[in-house]
Amino acid sequence: MADEKQAVPQNEGEKKSIQPLKIYLKDVSFETPNSPAIFLKEWKPNLELEVGNSATLTNDGQHEVVLALTVTVKVNGETAYLAEVHQAGIFSITGHESDTYQRIHNVFCNRLLYPYACAALSDLVTKGGFPQLVLQPINFNLMYEKRLEQMQPAESTSAEH
Repeated sequence: MADEKQAVPQNEGEKKSIQPLKIYLKDVSFETPNSPAIFLKEWKPNLELEVGNSATLTNDGQHEVVLALTVTVKVNGETAYLAEVHQAGIFSITGHESDTYQRIHNVFCNRLLYPYACAALSDLVTKGGFPQLVLQPINFNLMYEKRLEQMQPAESTSAEH
């Protein structure tokens, strides 16, 4: 019995939790570089979506996670609009091992921020005079796993040299 008590993980007494404390827009940008001419063209859009994120630790130990979505829509090779939203959140993350923070930021936090970012983008695009923008769901876990796979070969290659 004494051996079992010594094998208890360090964080077991602390409950694991991830709590969003604040969700907010950190940065927003909308450009229509070819207006008004773009509105007179036949609407056959080509959409490109870029997804990025960052995470920082605040002075009081909270985690700020920022999900950046950039949408570029072109019609016949001309940019109709470029919309960018940096949707941010402050999260209290407790009881987790420090090596899981990256996964929490990239998967859990992004999954929570994504609907807010999509709504903000759609609102910008509609107010810009364009048809409503509806983005498909993103599998942030799959994106994170792919990123880890891409990093591993690069790390093993550099370790061999």
